[in-house]
Amino acid sequence: MEKGYLDMELLRFTTAGSVDDGKSTLIGRLLYDSKSIFEDQLEAVEAASRSRGGEEVNLALLTDGLRSEREQGITIDVAYRYFATPRRKFIIADTPGHIQYTRNMVTGASTADLAIILIDARNGVKEQTVRHSFIASMLGIGQVAVCVNKMDMADFSQRVFDDIVAAYKTLASKLGLHGVHFIPISAKLGDNVVERSANMPWYTGQTLIELLESAPIGKRLADAPVRMAVQSVIRPMSDRFHDYRGYAGRIASGVLKVGDPVTVYPGGRQSTVKAVNLGEADLQEAQAGESVAVQLTDDIDIGRGNLLACGIAPTVASELKLRICWFNERALTVGGKYIVRHTTCEVQGIVKSIDHRTDIETLHEEPAERLEMNDIAAVTLKTSAPLAFDPYKQNRTTGSVVFIDPSTLETVGAGIIL
Repeated sequence: MEKGYLDMELLRFTTAGSVDDGKSTLIGRLLYDSKSIFEDQLEAVEAASRSRGGEEVNLALLTDGLRSEREQGITIDVAYRYFATPRRKFIIADTPGHIQYTRNMVTGASTADLAIILIDARNGVKEQTVRHSFIASMLGIGQVAVCVNKMDMADFSQRVFDDIVAAYKTLASKLGLHGVHFIPISAKLGDNVVERSANMPWYTGQTLIELLESAPIGKRLADAPVRMAVQSVIRPMSDRFHDYRGYAGRIASGVLKVGDPVTVYPGGRQSTVKAVNLGEADLQEAQAGESVAVQLTDDIDIGRGNLLACGIAPTVASELKLRICWFNERALTVGGKYIVRHTTCEVQGIVKSIDHRTDIETLHEEPAERLEMNDIAAVTLKTSAPLAFDPYKQNRTTGSVVFIDPSTLETVGAGIIL
């Protein structure tokens, strides 16, 4: 029996590459060839293509949604797209290629299972290729599809493709990237995107859609230790629910069952799961991705920002080693004070040290006294109260933090816990 739409696996992937490498065209081609666009959408794109003087449909217009993007022919913001094939559902994060939008690449890649990195066959590996590959490595993305695009403008040359593969393998080795796949494509013409290319018979590997449909989705969150950050405490105080006290939140990982022993962090108090509620329904268990209310057998002082955990204990500390990407035009300096958001908890934080900055061109780690916008660096952070966390490679939710400027309440940086 075939799976229904709701039961299908979901793969999240991100696209990245230098400007004009064809990211938006590739996404448009995926949507078009997999028949994932509506007729009125296609008609609108055809009309927009004609108004720009084009003789053929410009598939990039399917994803370049902002007027400023269409006028400049570039991607500025992170554009999320959804489509499905008979085998899987997909969420695409189409991220910008310009260096000044590196922060957007970090945002789009933070939840991805796979990264597509485009390389123009005429230009080979560039600085932005290195930058985006470094971010994929930093964020622990386990699968990378290197799509060598515009092969039609390189005479579909196997030598050109092989040279780029060799250069990228050297880069991947330096970054510790594993699970790298190489596909020669023409997003404009559709070669090896959904349909196999007749122009490159020398390539016998998977098409891009075949890779996307078969790529491992990674470690199942349901198999990880239970983590649930408390968002709010539900106390109806009604006649029907006079003594009800539920701790509402989203299960970040694991499977939480009635009767499970839980520990509340950072304090370390212990109790047992009395009930799990979804609305007024009683559940026997809830798993990663579900938002529920949990009742405990003991009356414990729990509030927003506390973490409920089962199994292996998280680390509790007020000093964290982070790798961060700085988003703001105002530089980060040692001694800088910020609001630090971790899951549903917010505390005051101060930058204790900048341990090193990574030179994206050389991948060398170098001393730094300040971080400018889009810099990537390792820092030590001191918080006003202890946090309960896991290394990012073990849990993306409990292993990440966001920096907020206390004067503007603007998000100015994001970090992963090492």
